[in-house]
Amino acid sequence: MDELARLKESITRHAGEGVTRTALPGVSVLRAARATMPLGDVVEPTLGVIAQGVKQTTLNGRTFTYGPGQFLIVSVELPLVGHIAQASADEPLLAFVLELRPDRIASLLLETAPAATVRPGGVDTTPAAIAVSDASPALLDAIGRLLTLLDAPADADALAAGIEREILWRLVTGPQGATVRQIGLADSRLTHLARAIQWIRGHYDKTLRVEELATLATMSVTSFHRHFRAVTSMTPIQFQKQIRLHEARARLLADPGDVTGAGFAVGYDSPSQFSREYRRMFGVPPSRDALALRKAAVLP
Repeated sequence: MDELARLKESITRHAGEGVTRTALPGVSVLRAARATMPLGDVVEPTLGVIAQGVKQTTLNGRTFTYGPGQFLIVSVELPLVGHIAQASADEPLLAFVLELRPDRIASLLLETAPAATVRPGGVDTTPAAIAVSDASPALLDAIGRLLTLLDAPADADALAAGIEREILWRLVTGPQGATVRQIGLADSRLTHLARAIQWIRGHYDKTLRVEELATLATMSVTSFHRHFRAVTSMTPIQFQKQIRLHEARARLLADPGDVTGAGFAVGYDSPSQFSREYRRMFGVPPSRDALALRKAAVLP
């Protein structure tokens, strides 16, 4: 049995329908027997590996498609829209998810010599915060061995941290190594930008002042704008708008009749502006979208 087949077998044994949090810290598995409609969420630093089926994740209009044997890396909190593009009862989507914890990556980097993040010619670059790549056999093997510890709880306490470290090493030395290393480097631009992103997430309904965010990230306004856009593909204002609209959509799922209230709650003073920007992002007016979401949520 090859690495991908073993991974499929392990996920199948331990996943219920939907996302299942396992007994291993930071580890979840996903099983879905049907395709889903696009839904938005703010995703924290994460590794997602597909064993079967296909997922699509969109950031600011750019779509990342990944299938069996491929992984998605998210290195900073981002407002993403994702859906399961290919799954069925006979061949459900099967996926492994690992929370990427900065302290674990930092510990690994302290004992290694991280590669330079400067391209030949001396051009300083900030890696994008989201990427898709093929998983190496070594990475798939390590993930499979981590999941086998769910069958041996007595071994997990002694072995899980070591295997997680191996997974992180495969990522750090793999095609998206620069992106992953940035998560663990305390002085990296990504870490500084993360402070500003966390402020926006916690204050999405407040007026955004770029000068204050640049100070929080210890950058000049010009440098902050440039690096923020390189990482997120958006300006800070666009980023805040997407956070607001994702939050509004979640509120409307719970209370589809209060469109005006949802807009005010996330920081819009004008109901017409809220409806206009909501429709531009999600393709339909907020009231109609909320009803469609609720209908989809109760389907078997």
